[in-house]
This record gives sequence, structure tokens and C-alpha cells, in this order.
Amino acid sequence: MRVTIIGAGVVGAAIAYELSLVSGLQTTLLDAAPQPGQGATGAALGVLMGAISRKTKGRAWRLRQRSLERFETLIPELELLTGQTLGVNRQGIVLLQGPEADLEPWRRLQALRQSQGYRLDLWDQFTLEHHCPQVVLDKGGSAIYSPQDCQISPTLLTQALITAAQRQGVDCRFGVACQPLDPSAITTSGLTLMTSQGPLETDLVIVTAGLASSALTPQALSLQPVIGQALEVRVAHPLGRDDFQPVLSYQDVHIVPLTQNRYWVGATVEFPAEEAASLPTAAQWLEQVWQTAVSFCPALETAEILRQWSGQRPRPLGESAPVIRPLPGYAGVLLATGHYRNGVLLAPATALEVRDWVLSQGNPGLEGPSGGFIQDASEVGG
Repeated sequence: MRVTIIGAGVVGAAIAYELSLVSGLQTTLLDAAPQPGQGATGAALGVLMGAISRKTKGRAWRLRQRSLERFETLIPELELLTGQTLGVNRQGIVLLQGPEADLEPWRRLQALRQSQGYRLDLWDQFTLEHHCPQVVLDKGGSAIYSPQDCQISPTLLTQALITAAQRQGVDCRFGVACQPLDPSAITTSGLTLMTSQGPLETDLVIVTAGLASSALTPQALSLQPVIGQALEVRVAHPLGRDDFQPVLSYQDVHIVPLTQNRYWVGATVEFPAEEAASLPTAAQWLEQVWQTAVSFCPALETAEILRQWSGQRPRPLGESAPVIRPLPGYAGVLLATGHYRNGVLLAPATALEVRDWVLSQGNPGLEGPSGGFIQDASEVGG
């Protein structure tokens, strides 16, 4: 069976890798950019907020749980197959809370996560100061610590997934643009994709092209861009304790430890489209992100800014994120896009969902994906 994936960000790369483990598939991965991971993936920080997420039920939590479980096996698999170290920060995530925060919902979440096999710690001000002396919150504060959540470089992860997929037979083609899908090109023998390299015959198509997915599927998908912005900085000495360098997060601004006294500082910026004309510029937004980070970690004030960047992430309109569903009117086409803030976190679960769907298409006796998270087209807008 021939399967074509359009889009080589972290989600498309994860799908390519999972499909490479299925015998009997001829998988092709296409991306219009000359290198993979140039879109939303390049704007991500790779902060995997799984157990610390306040999602507790339904599809939203089950996707997160499936990703958390798969990451535990996926990372060593990729490191073994590629010979690369992915540099995962396993010192957890510290989610800071202001002095007036209501911790009761967190206590309930802590009990739930414990029953699910995950640990959350609630830190008072004294415990927070002991573990993270670099943090200064006005009038004190507290924190939620998730030791089982982690952070990974989205670029390194994407590259490792593609390298591993290629070594197992996936045909990866970059700098290849696709034209919008045409339902008239679907026949009993498959689907003809029109690309910048000419027509490509395939049996199944997976659309995972971020914001470009809308252009590929006219009138079937609505995505709104939100901005991910980040700085890479260097400080004279590690922030806080040398032996404890977790991700710090406050008011949606993240401080991500790297190596050699370097850190990422970043956030996702979103706003109602009707207010766009009166909003600050990208540079002003980035300055706000920076000032927020300095406000709770004053040691950053003397940091050297090495570089800054931004990118657009796709937020679905009229349906929940991510969009994992068949494309109405197109037999053999699946959307796996619109991951919003959680592309890196949900990439493994999405890949497993797509794998299950592909297997169900090749075996009519199967009724559908074992995970059961793929939306039916009738659910859109609900």
C-alpha cells in the first residue's frame, strides 16, 4: 500500500517513523521547504506539559497519556537507531503560582495523577525558594512541580525521526510542493497528487502541513495562526542550583535550560483577529515576553541575547485541537494537523492514531483505530 504524508514537521516526521515500522507499506514524506521542521516545529520550545496539564478526561487527556507512554520507548529507540543523543531534560517542569492562586484544583489533580501513575508535587514558598532560588515572585508564591514531564529539542527530535524513517525505507523528499487536493483525481486505483516534481500516485494521503493544510484542503479546514516567539540567551552562571535545572513556567512564559549556561525564553502569543490593528508589533510582543521572564527571574536581566526567532502555529477554528479526522469527500485522505500549542507533545500519539487508521484502511475487517480518538467528520464544529 502506498501512503503519502504531506508536511515534515515533528508530527509528519513522527507519522513517517511509525509507518516505517509497519511492513508492507510504501511511505513517502513530502515537504515544500528545503529542510524539515521549518514551520510550527521551528517555533516550538519542546516543553512537554503532559502530567501537569489540567486536561483530565476525554480525547484531550487520552492523547496526552498515549504520547507520554510512547515517549518513554520512542526516545531510546531513536537514539539507538540514529546514534544521536536527543538531549532530553528530565529534571521536570516547575509551574509557578502567584500568591493568590487557588491550589485546591491542583490538589485534586495531584490525587488523580497519582491514581494514574504520575507524580505532582505542590511546593509552598519555602520549598520553591529552596529548589529554585533564582525565582522571585512578588509577595511570594508557590509552584506545581511535575518531575515526570520533560523538555526536548523539537529540531533534534524531528531530525532523528526522519533519519530513522529513512533508514527503514521511507522516501523523504524536501523542496517538493503539493497542489490543493482534487477529489476528481481520486479513482478506484488511488489518488493522484500533483506536485512540483510532477504527479505522484498514492493510495492514502496524510495531511500534516500545519497552516498550509488549509490551502491543500479548500473549504474543509479553518486554521488561525498564533505566534510562537523565543529568545536564546547566555548567562555568566547557571540560573539557580547547578544540580537542578528544570523548565520554569509562569503566565505562559517558559525558561528552558539548554547547555553551557544557555537558556531559551519563549511563549505563544495569541489574540482575537478583530483586535489585530490595535495590537503591539512582534518586537513589542517579544519585549513583553522578555520582561515577564525577568520579572520572575531577575538574574536574566544581565543575560546576553544570542538570537531571537518566531514562527506561526496552527489553531483550528470550529473544532478542537488537534484535527485528526478523515477529509470529507476524499476517500483515503486523513487530516492530522492543527496541533496549536502541543505539536511536539502530541506528535507520538498522533502518529499512533494515523498508523491505526492506515492499518484499518488496508484491512477491511478492522473497524477503526484502536485508540478511538480520530474524529468523525460529523463532529466538526461541535
